[in-house]
Amino acid sequence: MIPGKSFYSSIPVFRGFTSLMEPKLYSPLPEDWSIGVADIVDSTKAIAAQRYKAVNMAGAAVIAAVTNALGGREFPFVFGGDGASFAIAPGDLDAAREALAATATWVREDLDLKMRVALVPVSAIRAQGLDVRVARFGPSANLSYAMFSGGGLAWADAAMKRGEFAVTEAPSGTQPDLSGLSCRFEVIPASRGLILSVLVMPAAGADPLAFRKVIEDIIHLVERSPESGRPVPPQGPPLKWPPQGLDYEARAIRGGSLFKRRASLLAFTFFAYVLMRFDIKVGGFLPKVYKRQVVENSDFRKYDDGLRMILDCTPELERALSDRLATAAREGIVRYGLYQQDAAMMTCFTPSALRSDHVHFIDGARGGYASAATALKAMRRPRAN
Repeated sequence: MIPGKSFYSSIPVFRGFTSLMEPKLYSPLPEDWSIGVADIVDSTKAIAAQRYKAVNMAGAAVIAAVTNALGGREFPFVFGGDGASFAIAPGDLDAAREALAATATWVREDLDLKMRVALVPVSAIRAQGLDVRVARFGPSANLSYAMFSGGGLAWADAAMKRGEFAVTEAPSGTQPDLSGLSCRFEVIPASRGLILSVLVMPAAGADPLAFRKVIEDIIHLVERSPESGRPVPPQGPPLKWPPQGLDYEARAIRGGSLFKRRASLLAFTFFAYVLMRFDIKVGGFLPKVYKRQVVENSDFRKYDDGLRMILDCTPELERALSDRLATAAREGIVRYGLYQQDAAMMTCFTPSALRSDHVHFIDGARGGYASAATALKAMRRPRAN
């Protein structure tokens, strides 16, 4: 096992998403690492109040804050819609703790949401007979995303919700470094009929091989169907000015009054809009290349002890997925949540528009992963016939 901060970068990147459940792709985290977890308390109420962008901004802020605290160094993370999870080396633990504490304070004071955050030692997870293993999936040649297996992430999330391993909020007024965090694109309407949020977790006591087979069946249904695809169109997501997420981005900027931050951001986003709208090259920035990378780098499917996907699909494919999952649920293999909406949305983390590894988190625009999770929680395990 490769120790320390070089561990994650040493894991080979795999490209085909259909290989997702192959165990040999996943490497166990070093024993002295920790898992960071964060989520919005009562996100269902926030979504009912149509505060979708605020909820997504809070989840993405965790990743932005920790990334900036580590000086941009690569580490494994996953965006969950109303929260995020990540793994951290012991040498980065203090920086991650400060970033989490500051983000929780910022979310409460600037977004009027309550975020709980925790740091869970991997050793505590393994003491429960579970594990945390990580793989690197490359959706494009530009970057890779972490995938997690072993059951440890789900246990860490549940422990956080029980109040264990909690990280205390930073003092009032503490501002995390959220440089690069934005939500300038408009919502992305469905082009095939609907945007489907998919969340599939193993049922308690489920046979791992049976669960793997269900996940592979779902992925193959999607991959082989001409009736589904990534929710981001080939030309990139819609862009208007002023952007809908302007206020949230202004609140993420450090320094000066909120009025001055908004005014400055209005000017900057107008400049950026003109460049993108008319394909104007400035220095090393090429709008067409950037928009292509936005599409390629969109994080619309992932695995973190369960399958998460945001799909642009037809009602027919939704029924096929629902039928397969309902059968697996009756057999005691999975718990799942599906949620339909008419659009997707994107929250971006772009430390530099001149680099190709900018990250774009996709969720449903009317509840997304959080609503799928609510549907999952509401499930009662049916008896097999």
